[in-house]
Amino acid sequence: MSQIDLEPVKGTRDFYPDDMRFRTWLFGHMRDIARSMGYEEYDACVLEHADLYIRKAGDEITRQLYDFTDKGDRHLSLRPELTPSLARMVMAKGAALALPVRWFAIPQCFRYEETQRGRKREHFQWNMDAVGIASVAAEAELMSAQAELCRRVGLKLDGEQSEVVWRVSNRQVLGHFLAGMGIDGELFAAVCVLIDKRGKISDAELSIELGKIGVDEAKAARILALLDVRGLDQLATQVPTDNPGLVALRELMDFAASLGIDHLIRIDLSVIRGLSYYTGTVWEVFASAGTFRRAIAGGGRYDRLCEQLGGTAIPMVGFGFGDIPIAEVLTELGRMPKLGRGFDDVVYPMGAKQFTVANRIARHLRAQGRSVTVDYSLRRFKHVVQRAEDDGAARLFILGGDEVAKGVCKVRLLGAERVENEVQLAELGA
Repeated sequence: MSQIDLEPVKGTRDFYPDDMRFRTWLFGHMRDIARSMGYEEYDACVLEHADLYIRKAGDEITRQLYDFTDKGDRHLSLRPELTPSLARMVMAKGAALALPVRWFAIPQCFRYEETQRGRKREHFQWNMDAVGIASVAAEAELMSAQAELCRRVGLKLDGEQSEVVWRVSNRQVLGHFLAGMGIDGELFAAVCVLIDKRGKISDAELSIELGKIGVDEAKAARILALLDVRGLDQLATQVPTDNPGLVALRELMDFAASLGIDHLIRIDLSVIRGLSYYTGTVWEVFASAGTFRRAIAGGGRYDRLCEQLGGTAIPMVGFGFGDIPIAEVLTELGRMPKLGRGFDDVVYPMGAKQFTVANRIARHLRAQGRSVTVDYSLRRFKHVVQRAEDDGAARLFILGGDEVAKGVCKVRLLGAERVENEVQLAELGA
């Protein structure tokens, strides 16, 4: 029999203990921040009906599904994102769900796309969503949560020197602008999906693609010009003062100021986001330091998603913050945390006859809430000490035949001094 392929499936990852320590550390910050803001954790099945993700607007995500037909002839898919599942769950509860609710999750998602730096075919992402809040105060709250995570993991958010910025727009600006040109409904959604590709394709290519769905060259030129707008002042010269998107962006900046994050926000009409269900505020958290200059997270308002799925429109807004891009940024900037294995104590029986005594000591220490490993390796003492220190242990309990015969255990404090003393076995539960 030939040896199996030892590499994970293309675009996926194995998580060795070193990798899991980072993942646990990162997810811990995500959970702490969400809970501190009153969000409750939830999850959904990784398998969904594929129809939940297939949209007429031609969203790229529709072409990236890991979908299949199961033995019951059901068209299913691994989830590429969690937002549609959230909408389904909210719809399933109906009137029994007292709004508003604030929920968060850290799901693993799957997309069949080209792998590149910072992007694989599976990833974990931190989702926070507010359901039943129509005010853009919810957007500001969510952005502040993302900012807090960036701070906690070691990124600098100081004024013009910030290593991440929030590029923010509002689809209502573009929606009302395009409606004046007769572009609305499903055509508007399709236009948004296309112009989200700007930067990946040239403006000339984008104009051709827009032409294919019925947007002539003159209208395409006007759309591209609007996408070049930066800042509220410039935007105010391009659209009427009562444009709902402009009004919402002004309100958002006021809320952001109250949360201390307004200096991080850049009004940028080029931000569209490629999912057709977004209806209002859309944003990207953009890495602005190092060479990995791309979106590491994003979010948006999707008030009509439940309606598109056959239910009633409900105000909803949320974000996704991936684990892979933030790790890329921290690695390049030299900010990856140094995380020990988390052991408090190591018990070292020097011979097999001392194994049972070592187990009793370990049980006694664990009952006190300590993390304890028993080193059954019978390696040379210096190697045991080195491994215990490399593992970050604070103490080494040494059990030789002579010590056990005397009813004692040597306890060494690890580190520079390596202070050692004897403790009665009876005091250690042995």
